[in-house]
Amino acid sequence: MSGTVSATAESSASVAETIRRADEVAVGDSLPETVIHVSRADLIAYAGASGDHNPIHWNERVAGEAGLPGVIAHGMWTMGAASRALVAWAGDPTAVASYSCRFSRPVLVPDPGRAEVVVSGSVRSLDSESRTAVVALRVTVDGSAVLAKAQATMRLG
Repeated sequence: MSGTVSATAESSASVAETIRRADEVAVGDSLPETVIHVSRADLIAYAGASGDHNPIHWNERVAGEAGLPGVIAHGMWTMGAASRALVAWAGDPTAVASYSCRFSRPVLVPDPGRAEVVVSGSVRSLDSESRTAVVALRVTVDGSAVLAKAQATMRLG
């Protein structure tokens, strides 16, 4: 997945030391805000990787003819980008047991420039027996939600 993330990169050795433990988590805990930038070049790279070459994701004219206000990011790019906040919080990419959302508003990607996707979240519930947490995400662009009902069940150490 393309895009620039304003998160601190860690080596795999240090990530293993920071896996979030169930006894360190409480309902209401917040995930750190993650900011992800996406450009038209990122969308083209994602199209190649995903096989979704729909021109509404790279061609202004076609997007306009489809009734869109401009080129939009792939919905699955947006969902995947938002999952970065979950993985960073959990400290383990395999911690995401399930993840769902509804696409509520497209991410418009300007040219020139880039869109800024802001992801935050909080722990909604915990299950101490299964060592899981349900995390609700808020995913916005310019203060407007682009994903609705975004939540994940996370396995904790």
